[in-house]
Amino acid sequence: MTSSPSNRLLFAFILSASLASTIGGLPFNVLPVMLGSLADSFKLDAQTTGMIGSVCFAGYLVGTLGAPFWMNRVNWRILTVVSAIGTAASFAASSQIDTLEWLVVVWALIGFFASTMTCLGMRILSDLPDKVRAFGTRQGVELSVTAAVLFALPPLIISQYKYPGAALSLAAVVAILGLSAFWVPTGAQSNQDAAAAAQDAPASGAYLPMMAWQSLALFFVFLVGNIGLWAFLERIGSSLQIAPAEMGIVFAVLKLLGGVAAFFTAAVGDRVGPSRAAWWVVGTVGLGLVLLQTATAFIGFALGAWIWEFAFTCGCVFHAASIARSDPSGRAVMLVPAVFALSSMAGPGLAGQIVADGNFVGLLAFALASTLLPALVNIIRRPA
Repeated sequence: MTSSPSNRLLFAFILSASLASTIGGLPFNVLPVMLGSLADSFKLDAQTTGMIGSVCFAGYLVGTLGAPFWMNRVNWRILTVVSAIGTAASFAASSQIDTLEWLVVVWALIGFFASTMTCLGMRILSDLPDKVRAFGTRQGVELSVTAAVLFALPPLIISQYKYPGAALSLAAVVAILGLSAFWVPTGAQSNQDAAAAAQDAPASGAYLPMMAWQSLALFFVFLVGNIGLWAFLERIGSSLQIAPAEMGIVFAVLKLLGGVAAFFTAAVGDRVGPSRAAWWVVGTVGLGLVLLQTATAFIGFALGAWIWEFAFTCGCVFHAASIARSDPSGRAVMLVPAVFALSSMAGPGLAGQIVADGNFVGLLAFALASTLLPALVNIIRRPA
């Protein structure tokens, strides 16, 4: 930016962008709870439940891929208002729908409108000089809000009002977060160096280094199996007859641990080599999966879910760092949300096919394979 704002203004700037971006993270972060409630309310089978999750992220992918072409041409405050209204209205509409076809359409709209908020938050914070501080705050705010929602949603809302109550509650949360529009900047910062760099950069990612494309592909592989597990994590708990109040505790603490994991990785990531980091993630994810497989009650399920979430979050940070290192121009990093959307679109659908018989062993193996394969490929690419 052309001048250094005061610490107070800088904090308000980061917080407003983080709150706006949190709207985009809500559909993913509450996905297993919402899909589980949806399945119970509409009596959906596993394949249909997984398909709805995939459709949501198909809409997310469309919004993510389109945003770079128009994001800098619109007023960001107006965009925040429109996207918040669109997301909240879609959640509210889904609570009143009684046909599967329209439910699929509305969940695609939820994904689309939410994706614009994710892209906007990342675009706003990319103007700040201290990107680690900015993006760390963004993820911390997002996970803190999600944790608060998950503490209340299963025991207070879903247990009494089922999916319609949960959808209306999320609509209200999104509307409140949309108030951040009053503090969001109106448009891109007048940074002449950044503008010049943007003019010189290619319009698309076609000119990315091969190493960058490989890193993006490995990130997709890592995400697809683990997001498939995430989409059906609530169903695993339900199969163990975990009470709604206990389920709320599991998912709320899980998201808090995700925030701790992000800060932990930021603090120690540079001190750990890529290979050691990858194998630490494989081992810890594996431990969480073993606990989930052997769980018979709340404690085993909770420990397995928490350990898996901690390792999964760390893995996401390590993969993002690898993508950033693979392309010094920084263009590859802008494709990370698209990769996340693609994997979120594919993962739940594949997971739904795997658990069609009600057995979750195949799903846990799928998540382990998705974690292990990128580590093995990285040994071949970079044996150190």
